[in-house]
Amino acid sequence: MPIYENPVQILQDLIRFDTTNPPGHEKACIQYIQGLLHDAGIETTIVAKDPERPNLIARLKGNGSQPPLLLYGHVDVVGTQDQKWTHPPFAAEIHDGFVWGRGALDMKGGVAMMLAAFLRAHAEQISLSGDIILAIVSDEEAGGEYGAKYLVEEHPHLFQGVRHAIGEFGGFSLQVNNQRFYPIMIAEKQLCWVRAKIRGTGGHGSLGKKDGSIGQLASFLTKMNEARLPVHITPAAKLMIESMASHLPFPASFLLRQLLNPALTDPILKLMGEKGATFEPLLRNTVTVTIIRGGEKINVVPSEIIVEMDGRLLPGFTPEQFYDELRAVIGQQAEMIEFELIRYDPVPSEPDMGLFPKLADQLRQADPEGIPVPMLLPAGTDGRYFSRIGIQTYGFLPMNLPESMKFTSLIHAADERIPVEAVHFGADALYRVLRG
Repeated sequence: MPIYENPVQILQDLIRFDTTNPPGHEKACIQYIQGLLHDAGIETTIVAKDPERPNLIARLKGNGSQPPLLLYGHVDVVGTQDQKWTHPPFAAEIHDGFVWGRGALDMKGGVAMMLAAFLRAHAEQISLSGDIILAIVSDEEAGGEYGAKYLVEEHPHLFQGVRHAIGEFGGFSLQVNNQRFYPIMIAEKQLCWVRAKIRGTGGHGSLGKKDGSIGQLASFLTKMNEARLPVHITPAAKLMIESMASHLPFPASFLLRQLLNPALTDPILKLMGEKGATFEPLLRNTVTVTIIRGGEKINVVPSEIIVEMDGRLLPGFTPEQFYDELRAVIGQQAEMIEFELIRYDPVPSEPDMGLFPKLADQLRQADPEGIPVPMLLPAGTDGRYFSRIGIQTYGFLPMNLPESMKFTSLIHAADERIPVEAVHFGADALYRVLRG
């Protein structure tokens, strides 16, 4: 059996490479992929900022009547430390119809689908109107410095003429009000990491001082934890919600559309209960405190405390607008706090929908009862880097998931797993995209 007919085997092999990032060490995994492609007679190019963290590029030639299409995915994964797994996270065992292991969903499962589709397209010598470029990258989980960012900044010629790309995350089934949707990512939120410097009078710890920097910190953390920043309706969120509403019966369709009315957004989210959590981050900027630093001696009250926060901005918003929203939350305390930008990765404010109809059509063929809809992703992907050279990414890793499977809660978590059937489903759907 050709390896492309068994994407599950490819996935198992990929999971068994421990590419936890940091440190990554993706080299052995990339070499395995290179071996699969070489065995099929496909030439590859390796480019690397660090030899232990390479990136692989391969290409299938088309007739040039259409622009090239880029498929890209990452092989690094997040860690498993302090997590309790039912099955070993790097054993890639199959139990209960699932492949279990770190990266099964994010995103070695997607890489296995892409490889299977790419190898099959080559083996069957399908007629391509444009080149198909496959890029397998390192370091997505820690910011892309050795992966997509490096490729875009140092090797943009490898993607000459590309307008559209397929990457993570989308194409998975989502059940809403007895209707099965397949959200395809067309846009993502912007990474905006911020440092807050909290200043207050220090002093001796024995004096029981409560109104200095520690008191300011306590108040600040409470406000950040409770913060719900203002509602904003972006083009991508509007496309997603209106598309879903148009395929739901009344009153569900009516209620969903009310999310687009800022005056009613919060009451509707509350009414939606657990389902509202899916839409909440798509309608506002978000902030989460993740790191706190302050004090050097146990008997000294620090005069400055550093709080680092993971901010995620809707497309089209700037760090300055984000600061204004944070200052509104903390009120008078803003006089005691200075915000400093750690990192900001902008994305286009409006998506290019050019390839969406073709991707949606392939999903309809794969599942006639499913409804493809555009999606704004609340997280970030390597798509933010490729957008800098004019490439629109569509998150399209098709998976027909069990209705009971809480897909998003398994990503980066213990017991990450993917249905065996979904791996085949995705590989077939991606192949049909290439063939089409």
